[in-house]
Amino acid sequence: MADRPGSDVERIAKLRLLRSENVGPVSYRHLTARYGSASAALEALPELAERGGRRNFRIANLVAVQREMEAVEAAGARFVFLGEANYPPLLAEIEDAPPALAMRGDPALAHRRTIGIVGARNASAAAIRFARGLATDLAAADIVVVSGLARGIDAAAHAGALSGGTIGVIAGGIDNIYPPENAELYAALYERGLVIAEQPFGTEPQARHFPRRNRLISGLSAGIVVVEAAPRSGSLITARFAGEQGREVMAVPGFPLDPRAQGCNQLIRDGATLVQSAADIAETIAPFGAARLAAGGSRFSAPPLTDADDSARDAVTALLSLTPVAIDELVRLSGEPPAVVQTVLLELELAGRLVRHAGARVALA
Repeated sequence: MADRPGSDVERIAKLRLLRSENVGPVSYRHLTARYGSASAALEALPELAERGGRRNFRIANLVAVQREMEAVEAAGARFVFLGEANYPPLLAEIEDAPPALAMRGDPALAHRRTIGIVGARNASAAAIRFARGLATDLAAADIVVVSGLARGIDAAAHAGALSGGTIGVIAGGIDNIYPPENAELYAALYERGLVIAEQPFGTEPQARHFPRRNRLISGLSAGIVVVEAAPRSGSLITARFAGEQGREVMAVPGFPLDPRAQGCNQLIRDGATLVQSAADIAETIAPFGAARLAAGGSRFSAPPLTDADDSARDAVTALLSLTPVAIDELVRLSGEPPAVVQTVLLELELAGRLVRHAGARVALA
């Protein structure tokens, strides 16, 4: 008999599936949708990976996963899995929502109206003062501020919003405090806010983790406000994610000759909403009302997967290259049913031969 979805055994299986080799957020949801549970999906992994060209597939060690769950609990945090009641409803909507989050603090904050505030780490004094005041006003309006617990604008936004609760999304494991000088701010969020991590316990943040963290900041929020940002900065990556996720993009204008204002001014020129006050933000995110939060949940619909034969596998694989291509285009050009194409892509991903990109696009690894 299959384990109940909320049972301890099934929750361990969920984390074990996620920690297995080459299993990402999208493939995780395909697997659990097809096999009905994480436990059943684990059993299918080696055969699926072998069809994609990979032998000796590594399933995450059971003892290691159990120890990770125990370590998270010992750190005062808890795992929340996609589909559980405490999972943030807006985040569940995005295409690559994390199947598991480590949370420390008050998970109810993610079920209220939220706004992301991001900006430069080396921000000007004026921008830091403005971000802090903006966050304070948003907290007074019962809007929860989301940011990345980094230096500069992030830290100012969290500090300003503490009175109403604020959410920090970090790039490392839930036990990692980065930068170290924000340790006091972390402690404040543990008590009066919420800290969220996608990366495994013990993970030191690396450069590649920050863009993934940024997609969570935007995914958790009804909209993103960029206070100060240079061109091609991480804050603009967050704004791009927000646009792709259907969130509002807002920016605070700055002096044209200040390089730290160029990113914000560019966003406004490209159509972002100009923000001068918390009232501007509240008006912009009004469509994200209580009804949407109450109805929040995954919009991901995994098409049924159908076993692929060698000819279908060859047809789909031949169309792939290092350049990302839309999955719908692969279906059209291959002439194979969507369920078959999705199966081939899943097999290739588990074999380490495929990379998924935003916008339902894929490319060879």
